[in-house]
Amino acid sequence: MRKRFKERFADVVSPERLNTVCSSFDVIGDIAIIKTPSNTMGAEDVAKQIMAIHKCVKTVLSQTSPVRGDHRVRELTLVAGENRTVTKYKETGCIFSVDVEKCYFSPRLKHERLRIASQVSPCETVVNMFAGVGCFSVIIAKKVSKTKIYSIDINPTAYQFMKENTRLNRVYDRVHPMIGDSQDIVQTKLQGIADRVLMPLPEKALEYLPVALSALKKTGGWIHYYDFQHATRAEDPCKKTEQKVAKKLECIGTKYVFTCSRIIRSTGPNWYQTVLDIQVAASPSKF
Repeated sequence: MRKRFKERFADVVSPERLNTVCSSFDVIGDIAIIKTPSNTMGAEDVAKQIMAIHKCVKTVLSQTSPVRGDHRVRELTLVAGENRTVTKYKETGCIFSVDVEKCYFSPRLKHERLRIASQVSPCETVVNMFAGVGCFSVIIAKKVSKTKIYSIDINPTAYQFMKENTRLNRVYDRVHPMIGDSQDIVQTKLQGIADRVLMPLPEKALEYLPVALSALKKTGGWIHYYDFQHATRAEDPCKKTEQKVAKKLECIGTKYVFTCSRIIRSTGPNWYQTVLDIQVAASPSKF
C-alpha cells in the first residue's frame, strides 16, 4: 500500500518532501491520521491523495504530538475533510466507536488482539488492566464463549466508549467496564480471580507487574506483558525485554516460563514494541 501511495504522489510531491510531510499514516474507520510536524507545507496535498486512494476516508488529521499522559492522548489537527474525531472502526467481526483524539487506539495491534483471543479458553476470567475503548476485551468476548472480562481504564472518555462498544457488540453480559487506576481496582476488587491478565500499556507494565500477579488465581495463569524496547542492530529487543521482566519476577519470587516473546512492530528508529506471554506457576501464597 505504501508503494502505491508513493506512486500516486510522483507528480504531486517529491519523494524527499513526502518523507518530510508524512512518515506514516493510519486509517481508522473513515478517519486517516498522518504523522507530520505541524504546519508542514504539502500536508494538504498528502491528505487529498489519501482520500483519493481510500474512498471511505472523510477526514484526515495530522498528529502533532506523541501519545502522552495517563489518558494516552495526542494532539490532532484537521488537514482535510470533515472536522471531527469520532468514528466507527470494524475489526475481526467487531465494531468499535472511538474518539481518536481523546482515547488511545491503534489499528496496528489488530493481529495481536486476535492472537491473544485465540489463546483464551472458554469460561476463563480475564483482567484487562489497560483496556482503552475495550478492543482486546470485546474481541475475546465475541470469539470465546462463557468468558468474563474485567475491562479497566483510567480515562473517563475511553471508559464511556468502552461501555458503548460492549453494547454495540452485545457482550455486556461478559465484558465488565471499570473506571479508575487498575492498580487500585485490582488490589481492592480483583485479587486472585483471573486466569489471564492483559497489560497492553508498555509505559506502566513493569511497575504494575506485581499487581497483575496478585490478580491471578492461586493455581497460576497467564500474563501478556507489553513493552517498548530500544535495540541496536546487534541487540535483540525481545531478549532485552525478557531480561528486564525476569529480573523483576525473580525479585518477587515468582515461578514462571516465557512461552512466547515477539516483536509486534517497529515504533521508530531502533525502537520496538514487544510482547511476552508469561505462564505463571501455582503459588501457595498470594503476593
